[in-house]
Amino acid sequence: MNLKNKNIVITGAARGIGLAMAHELASAGAHIGLIDMDASALAVAVANLPGQGHATVVANVADESAVERAFDELERTFTSIDGLVNNAGITRDALLVKERDGKIGERMSLKDWQQVIDVNLTGVFLCGREAATRMIRAGNGGVIINISSISRAGNFGQTNYAATKAGVAAMAVTWAKELARSGIRAVSVSPGFTATELVAAMPEKAIDRITRSIPSGRLAEPAEIAHAVRFVFENDYVNGRDFAVDGALRL
Repeated sequence: MNLKNKNIVITGAARGIGLAMAHELASAGAHIGLIDMDASALAVAVANLPGQGHATVVANVADESAVERAFDELERTFTSIDGLVNNAGITRDALLVKERDGKIGERMSLKDWQQVIDVNLTGVFLCGREAATRMIRAGNGGVIINISSISRAGNFGQTNYAATKAGVAAMAVTWAKELARSGIRAVSVSPGFTATELVAAMPEKAIDRITRSIPSGRLAEPAEIAHAVRFVFENDYVNGRDFAVDGALRL
């Protein structure tokens, strides 16, 4: 796909990796539709994007009617949707069951499980379905990229998050098979530990421990994840695969 004048929707686009992807794709000439829950952060984000013709929508990706309205609004603005990056996600980390000296302590709550499932998995499904529907109607093909994580293989304290990230990677494979006849490609990208605001807020000792575990010796920069996403958009033979961008770390 030549990104010049293409209309790309990115969820969770107000900061972090989502914002880095918006900058990368806008610099290639794309028009970006930024979806996020934070209206003020969205306003700042879109004001600083290169190029013109971008749009923002405040929406909760876990809400079916809100997602439908968001895509309706972006489709009216852009007339068509050529790509989607399903990036919005949250964490609610906890052990499945905490145990000490044979005694059961806290357990992962159903609320923490369900919140992560709603945003990270159901949100990806809802946005993917809306984007695919509109791409098929337009008849011009398109690209859907799900942002997974190397935690998709399972990670300590992340039963909920790991399950969702494995799920969105599997959905990309499924969609690649189902949507190829309509000229739509679907791929997942799995970042490793990345220098986002979320990671920067962690204790320094924790960041040092994580960094020592990465063979490349450092965290990824959000722009490096964004560059991988741009590669997927621009290479028309890439389909149905997961790309780990993790500095050789394997969880």
